[in-house]
Amino acid sequence: MNNPDYMEAKKYGEDISLDEELYRNLSGFHIKSLYGPEDIPKFDYGTDLGLPGEYPFTRGIYRTMYRGKPWTIRQLGSLGSPSEANRRIRQLIQMGSTGVSICLDMPTIMGRDSDDPMSEGEVGSCGGVAIDSLEDMRNLLEGLPLDEISINFVSNSQSPVILAMFVAVAGEQGIPLAKLNGTMQNDILKEYQAQKSYYFPPRPSMRLTIDTLRFCSENMPLFNPISISGYHLASAGATPVQELAFTLANGFTYIEEGIKAGLSVDSFAPRLSFFFKAHNDFFENIAKFRAARRIWSRTIREKYKAEDPRSWRFRVHTQTSGSSLAAQEPENNIMRVTIQALSAVLAGTQSLHTNAFDEAFSIPTPRSEKLALRAQQIIARESGVINTVDPLGGSYYIEALTNEMESVSYEYFREIENLGGVISAIEKGFYQSAIADSAFKYQEEIEKKKRIVVGLNEFVTDEEMDIELREPDPEFEKQKVADLTALKKNRDLNVVKTCLSEVRQVIQGSDNVMPVLIKAVKSRVTLGEIINVMRDIFGEFREESIY
Repeated sequence: MNNPDYMEAKKYGEDISLDEELYRNLSGFHIKSLYGPEDIPKFDYGTDLGLPGEYPFTRGIYRTMYRGKPWTIRQLGSLGSPSEANRRIRQLIQMGSTGVSICLDMPTIMGRDSDDPMSEGEVGSCGGVAIDSLEDMRNLLEGLPLDEISINFVSNSQSPVILAMFVAVAGEQGIPLAKLNGTMQNDILKEYQAQKSYYFPPRPSMRLTIDTLRFCSENMPLFNPISISGYHLASAGATPVQELAFTLANGFTYIEEGIKAGLSVDSFAPRLSFFFKAHNDFFENIAKFRAARRIWSRTIREKYKAEDPRSWRFRVHTQTSGSSLAAQEPENNIMRVTIQALSAVLAGTQSLHTNAFDEAFSIPTPRSEKLALRAQQIIARESGVINTVDPLGGSYYIEALTNEMESVSYEYFREIENLGGVISAIEKGFYQSAIADSAFKYQEEIEKKKRIVVGLNEFVTDEEMDIELREPDPEFEKQKVADLTALKKNRDLNVVKTCLSEVRQVIQGSDNVMPVLIKAVKSRVTLGEIINVMRDIFGEFREESIY
């Protein structure tokens, strides 16, 4: 590069004395004052960007991206009882949401019925819905056009049972499984690495995940059986580059486990999807997505020999960063969420959830949920960013960051491989230690003001917080337990016992568990009863302390 104006600007930028620690992104990469062609390193495979919709998909997985079809606007629709959540979902659809996410309450997340003694005081908690039985799933999905909207179940260890209920309700409504569109989070690996809502040891949990993968691959071609999640890793403290590397390593592990189970890679890889977090660092977030698409496509094609181009595509749902929201001056979170959402759109996400501004201290209110939805709609309809495909492609800064993200990810891949792979690394405490160290460093930077959070550690005011709170219904848990008690009393106990015996037999063998689970939930067997049988056979996992 011999342009004298550029060289003078470059020299001027380098001459400025800066505190380098203040110019590092969340992954710890030093950010230069100016970028040019020489800042894009040459790798063995070259740096040709190619075109959107073409391998290696750096610029996006579809040729026309949002000019052809906007991203799925997916908002949370699962607060309160199943019936209340149903009403909320209908409202979101009327306001323009094209997909909904169904979160579960804490007892359901932990595989326990609402009448379990350990569920007391927690039913309907965590902004999620209590799903004990098929009746709850019916009430949750009543009247919804399941063949027209995309349903995302934020479920993990309990995913096989939730999937069985979903399939059963679709059958009752006469909707063919082949028309069901949506996602089951079902990413068990990240539970051990970050979220910790696991029940069983990693290897039997993986068996259940692969059973759902096979079932969906054979019966539900439009449904994503796993959403491989970096979001929870990031929320636990992983840096963006750790989120990228650890999530992709998990994805490769599911590929390998599916192949071990006898599936051809092209029979299931096209339905694997991912879940990323939109961090505060605008450009770093965009580079993370670009690197992910490139790494995934090359590895799936070259290492795992996938031939179907759909297998090479890195399809991703994004959520703005809940952990970046501050309870201090909560209206500031509206700006944070909007900036994060814009970065996800420019990064090429396929689906997006925007957090409500009051989530740092409360379950979102209808007003805050509406504002979160409107942020996406304004970006889509008013900002003009969807008018051209990949508007940031070719930016020296973006491409340099993308290459650095990719390079460091491969360093993590080698480290994980040296530990014996993802599951062995979990058992050895690698992820827990790495993520805890990153979380500590981030908090230390905030406390020392090396990283500024407006309204929290800089530009702080003493204003009183005057904001509406969403209070849970104090009678809900009592009524939910009463309803479940009545259901258990009025069902055929002999049929229930037979179904649970069949579940036990399948779990002890090697057949796919999904058919017997579908039969069981149709016979009014509850989620907690099924999970308890699994606990009895698999045992429960207890993580060893890393300290």
